[in-house]
Amino acid sequence: MKILLVEDHLDIAGIIFDYFEIKGFTLDHASNGEHGLALAQANYYDLIILDIMLPKMNGMDICHQLRTEGNDTPILMLTALDTREDTLTGFAKGADDYLVKPFDLEILEARIIALTRRRQGEVSTNVLTFSGLSLNLQTHSAQREGKNITLNPSQFIILQLLMQRAPQHVSKQTISHALWKDDEPEKDILRSHIYQLRNLIDKPFASSYIHTVPKFGYQLRDEACSEKH
Repeated sequence: MKILLVEDHLDIAGIIFDYFEIKGFTLDHASNGEHGLALAQANYYDLIILDIMLPKMNGMDICHQLRTEGNDTPILMLTALDTREDTLTGFAKGADDYLVKPFDLEILEARIIALTRRRQGEVSTNVLTFSGLSLNLQTHSAQREGKNITLNPSQFIILQLLMQRAPQHVSKQTISHALWKDDEPEKDILRSHIYQLRNLIDKPFASSYIHTVPKFGYQLRDEACSEKH
C-alpha cells in the first residue's frame, strides 16, 4: 500500500513512518501544503493522510482542490481541532475520515485499512480515460484504440497530469515540479519528454491529443471531436 503523508510536524511524521514502514507500507512525505498537493496530483496513492493546519496551503483547501480535479483517493484528515464545525467542514470538503490528535497508531492503521478496503470494493481498477486513450494507474501503462503503450516513469507522470486535468491547460511549471520538485534540470529536458510522449501517444494515430499551449504549457484535446463541433 502506498500512502502520502502531508504533515508539517516532523516528530509526528517520523513516528507514522516508523510504524507503517515496518508493516510494509510505502510512504511519501510532504511538510507543507503546496508540496503535498503537487505530490497528490503527480502520483497514485492508495490513501492520503492529510493534516489540516499546514504551511503554504491548509489541508481543507488541498482536499477541496483534489476533489474538484476528480481525484477520488481516500483522504483521512488529522487535526488538533476537535470541534463539530471543523469535522463537518472536513467532510464537506471531501474527506473520508477524521482523526483527532493525539491518536493511537493502531486506530490509525485500522481506519486506513477500512478506507482502502471500501475503495477496493467500489473501484476494481484505477484507470483514467480520455477519448480513445486510457491510463492504468496501477500498472503505469497506457492504451490507445487497442494498442498497448509502455511508458517510462517521467512519461507516466506527465500523461497522468494531462489526463487528470483534461481538457484544462497544465503549466510547464506544474509538470516540472511533479518531475523534479525544486531541482529542475536544463529546460530542454521537459520539451524532450513531451516529444517522446507524443511519439508514443499521437504519432501512430490519425489525430493528436497532446497540444502545446503557447507561453504556458500543454493540454489534452481531441481534435476529431473539435472538428465535429
